[in-house]
Amino acid sequence: MFIQIIQGKARDKAGLERQNDAWERDIQSGAKGYLGMTGGVADDGTAVFLARFDSEAAAQANSARPEQGEWWNDTAKCFDGEVTFQNCTDVDLEVIGNPDDAGFVQIMQGTASNKSRVRELEQQLLPKLKQMRPDILGSVRAWDGDRWMQAVYFTSEADARNGETAMGEDAPPELEEFFELSGEPTFIDLKDPWLKTP
Repeated sequence: MFIQIIQGKARDKAGLERQNDAWERDIQSGAKGYLGMTGGVADDGTAVFLARFDSEAAAQANSARPEQGEWWNDTAKCFDGEVTFQNCTDVDLEVIGNPDDAGFVQIMQGTASNKSRVRELEQQLLPKLKQMRPDILGSVRAWDGDRWMQAVYFTSEADARNGETAMGEDAPPELEEFFELSGEPTFIDLKDPWLKTP
């Protein structure tokens, strides 16, 4: 899997949503290898989108389409200032339930000090989280070297907050090491996530 991350400050949230709908309606059918998108706009105006393709070549082919370029020229007007792009060929996907049913998505990003150990711990934690956190439907983590961005899919924001509180002192011991090695993350809460699947 290949993920392109698009991030910036929204000038026009409604305009971004219209552009996303327009892409799905008018352009998606010609995007070979497209697997879906997770995105939205946080309360502070931070907009982030993770577009998934089956390969980097498929994503590049889509970017080269004239209609894609025209669409992006209009979409860029909905942002305020610089928009950043990250192309990630290294992706970890964990599906527990149906992420498309998520009512809340939390985006985390940071820099890992030990990428391989983070991955080991994540595999150890997954069975425990499945039991302890029924609110988690899945996650996808995109790597750019040691930098990472992860989208975690929850049934709802209320369920996510309650699950975090309930786990409390019963948190698996591996979790502390996991967070230490993952680097101090920043959080982007998407309370109204835009979830697109072909």
